[in-house]
Amino acid sequence: MATPEKRRAHWRANLRILTILLTLWAFVSFGCSIFLADWLDRVRIGGFKLGFWMAQQGSIYAFVGIIVFYVWYMNRIDRKYDVHED
Repeated sequence: MATPEKRRAHWRANLRILTILLTLWAFVSFGCSIFLADWLDRVRIGGFKLGFWMAQQGSIYAFVGIIVFYVWYMNRIDRKYDVHED
């Protein structure tokens, strides 16, 4: 059973990783797909401009990667702070 101090530390670690991953999500969603699209269009991937590719495909890959990383990392943090499920 986790102590209140461990639970608070676990929550702080959770908020920290959420902040980082949501910032990454916002950068990929808005930065690469909208704001930086003209600059990214200078590069081509498979015949498509990179800005277009990021808006259509790349952002989806990034989101799936963020989810996979979050699950892996939270399982690690849960074990570290003894709040994991058996």
